[in-house]
Order: sequence, then structure tokens, then C-alpha cells
Amino acid sequence: MPDDTELLDPAEQRVYRLLVRLVVAGAADLADRAELPLAEAARLLESLRSKGLARGGPVFEALPPDVALGDVLLRRQRSLDSARRVVAGLTEEYRATTRRRVADHLVEIVVGAAALRERVRDLQNSAQEEILWFCRVNPIAMSGPENTEESAALARGVRYRAIYERALLEMPGELDDIAASIRRGELARVVDTLPVRLAIADRTVAICPLVPDRERDVGEPTAALIRRGELLDALVALFEGFWERATPLLGGDGEPGDPLGADRLLLSLFVAGFPDKSIASQLGVSKRTVQRRLERLMMMATVDTRAGLAYEAGRRGWL
Repeated sequence: MPDDTELLDPAEQRVYRLLVRLVVAGAADLADRAELPLAEAARLLESLRSKGLARGGPVFEALPPDVALGDVLLRRQRSLDSARRVVAGLTEEYRATTRRRVADHLVEIVVGAAALRERVRDLQNSAQEEILWFCRVNPIAMSGPENTEESAALARGVRYRAIYERALLEMPGELDDIAASIRRGELARVVDTLPVRLAIADRTVAICPLVPDRERDVGEPTAALIRRGELLDALVALFEGFWERATPLLGGDGEPGDPLGADRLLLSLFVAGFPDKSIASQLGVSKRTVQRRLERLMMMATVDTRAGLAYEAGRRGWL
């Protein structure tokens, strides 16, 4: 019976082809034609006979290879199919385990206000390029004035892009703190509402609280620390979508030669939709002063309506 573990080695293949051409041959004929020692030719002929590829002796005749080797190939195919099934099963088990391991690594749960506060500080201290913020009212980890890490990060060249909820700017002292951050280099914008609280560092790690505001008083605050992966990519895309729609918020007294000067922040609040009374309260001036300054801006923009001012502010790149 043919050996399942071996078909033909190169020497056997050469002798078999020669035997096919000669039809019948003995060891001496093959040794002469193949330039082999007589003993080696005899050994190869016996090997071919044992594998069902030749018959006879001392004169041998070649037999069809498909008949002789067909069973061997069939057994090998069955063995290969079995091996493939084993490999497929092992691969699926590996992938399932890897997915669980990677998922455990990509998302970490942080419980407690103190732990969350430390993670937010670490996030900023380790940032090298950019911090992205969703800033909602009633912060969980820390308020703006408590966030001393931002100043240090801005000083070493980290870019901050922050989107604030409108209601946050109306809280006492918040606008002054945001304006100070803008003067230090923060890029700020404002929207009516944000879907979640969010901080992203260098697009490689994010912190996102898991407990909705309506359940904040139930147990400790809980957040997810999310590392690089499709979930993080989705959060970055969420931020960029809101950034495109948000209204730029500018603070400070403007650079020397800036035609808007101190009116730049007022214009930002106006375009963001704040009413005159709210703008006056935020800037610490009277409502009438706000109206006069808006009228001055309308003259600069050569428009006679507030809607026209908002349009021209965007067209002229004032915001």
C-alpha cells in the first residue's frame, strides 16, 4: 500500500518518467540511461513498485500514477480538510479572546468624582498636540477655574478647542474665565446644547461620563476612559460635527490695530444668539451700551439690520 506520508521524491520522479518512456526496463537499463549506480537504480525501481507505480521484476513496467497515487491524495485531502477545520476553530477562539481582551483594554470605567478629576488632569498633562472639550453646564469633574492644567498645557503649545453650552456662559463668572482662556490661546465656540460631556486628548484617548444629568444624584459619577479605536473615532467625528456648526466665541480687548477691539466678544455673544440684556449682564455694562456698540458695528459692516450684521460678521471673517 502506498505510504500516506510521502509521494515521490525527485529521484523517483526521474526514474518513473524514464520507465514510462522505455515501457519496460530492468535495473541495468535504468542505471545506464539515468547514469546511476546499479544498486541505486534497483532501489528506486523497488520503491516505485512499493508505491504502486511499477510492476514486475527483474524487468519492470510502469503503471498509471492516478490509480496508484489517487488513494494517497484522497487521504491527504481528508487530512488537510480536518486540519483546516481545527485551524478554523482555533482561529475563531483566538479572535473571540482577542476581541474581549482588546475591548477590555480600549474602554476603562472610572468611578467617583475624585478619580474622574484625576483622570481629566492626567489627560491634559499628557497631551502633546490638542485637547477637544464639550463643556456643559454643571460640570462633574471640575469647574473652569479649577482647571489649572489648561494654562500649563497652552503654555507648552497644546491647542485647546472648546465648545460651550450657551447656558454655561450665563452663569456668574464663567464668561470671564472663558475669555481669560481665550486670551491664553483657547479656541472657543458656543452652541445651544451639547449631547454629552467629553474630553479628548491627541485623538488617542477620551473621557466621557456615562451617567445622564437626571441621574447625577444617584451614586458616584461614572465615566468611560476610551482609547484608540472606532468608538474614539466616532467621538472625534461627533466633536468635529458640532465644531463646524458652533458659533466662534472671541474674548479679550483685541490685538493692536484690531478694528473690532473690545467689541469682538460682544459680537461673538450677539451672533451666538444672546439677547441684549444677557450680553449686558455678561459684559458688566448697560443694555443701552450694548445697543450703541451693536449700532457701531452695523455702521462698520455697512448694514442697517441686525441680521445683516450677523451675515457680514461671518462673510468678513470677524468671527
